[in-house]
Amino acid sequence: MKENLVEQKSQDFALRIVKMYQYLAFEKKEYVLSKQLLRSGTSIGANIAEAQCGISRKDFLAKMYIAYRECAETKYWINLLYQAGYMNDTQYESIFADCKELLKILTAITKTTRSEKE
Repeated sequence: MKENLVEQKSQDFALRIVKMYQYLAFEKKEYVLSKQLLRSGTSIGANIAEAQCGISRKDFLAKMYIAYRECAETKYWINLLYQAGYMNDTQYESIFADCKELLKILTAITKTTRSEKE
């Protein structure tokens, strides 16, 4: 099921974000942007988990949209940290690809859920 896939991928992604935060904070001594990345990157999975327990389709869709927006924000922070020189090409390309994949899955879920509603 898409929800299980997205739940697992978002949890795996959150773990990568936590490790990236630790690297940025302890190795690169970057605390402000990395904290934003940590907040938004781990929030994706939390909102997906909440959506799984939604009391209605509308509630499910609202939480999935929040997860989508958090993922888009995370993509922004990843780009900014890379452009500021805190990530090398390999780090950036890997985590950015995971973020884009998660964004595509969330887009598909929200579109499908919305069209089922209509």
